[in-house]
Amino acid sequence: MTDPTIVRAFRTAVVPAAGMGTRFLPATKTVPKELLPVVDTPGIELVATEAAASGADKLVIVTAPGKAGVVAHFVEDLVLEGRLEAAGKHHLLEKVRRAPNLIDVKSVVQAEPLGLGHAVGCAEQALTTDEEAIAVLLPDDLVQPSGVLDVMARVRAKRGGSVLCAIDVPKSQVGSYGIFDVQEVPGIANPDVMRVRGMVEKPKLGDAPSTLAAAGRYLLDRAIFDALRRVEPGVGGELQLTDAIALLIDEGHPVHVVIHRGPRHDLGNPGGFLRASLDHALDHPDYGPSLRTWLSERLEQPASEL
Repeated sequence: MTDPTIVRAFRTAVVPAAGMGTRFLPATKTVPKELLPVVDTPGIELVATEAAASGADKLVIVTAPGKAGVVAHFVEDLVLEGRLEAAGKHHLLEKVRRAPNLIDVKSVVQAEPLGLGHAVGCAEQALTTDEEAIAVLLPDDLVQPSGVLDVMARVRAKRGGSVLCAIDVPKSQVGSYGIFDVQEVPGIANPDVMRVRGMVEKPKLGDAPSTLAAAGRYLLDRAIFDALRRVEPGVGGELQLTDAIALLIDEGHPVHVVIHRGPRHDLGNPGGFLRASLDHALDHPDYGPSLRTWLSERLEQPASEL
């Protein structure tokens, strides 16, 4: 159940999931990357849980042709449920029923891989006319603990416009991210809320305006769709979401960032996925204690024995 104290800034959360998952081949040859399990829960379900907890009642998954399995994860499987119930496996039955009961899931198809901005634009058709904002959650980014969208909603309620999530990265990593150009805002008591003046995509360290990087959570005013229609495609014909946000900033649209200080894992590459799985497993009541013991013993072995 959604916390009644949450400021409800959006009803629809959009999850772009049209990517091919090439960094996970051959695993993603038949299984969509978003369904790979973080311990025993697919990444897409973790993102859906975060969206539902922050007030969304509809999840729009932007898929590619041939990726219907991502949406199918949220459909009831009555045959499987019946078998589990008949076998008395109620703990598994509860897990299987969790995703279909989380949130109302819709899908739209991005026919061609034309960039994140294009994927977000595809979701406009699934909105009702009275929706003033949407949340966008990139499934490759696992932001923990959940709750940053709640803070972003409160900032939008007070400041208007769009609100983005940022993480503070080491200087050595700024070239791997979109980096925010920010300024402090008078009257804001929270030092982790700042005004955005612009954004630089994967800059050299000397050109980076800060060390604050985009972290895959966006609370976007509906004006983003008009901006996406007006920006020009970039390399490969791709439409970039950051270009549309930059256009809004240039036109005086308020954009703020909320700096997330907790863990964030990149599920889009095997290394980040492994770290996320370990993080979840270590905190899991069933797997954590034995895993900690095994890891301690494993790490004590000399490198020559590994």
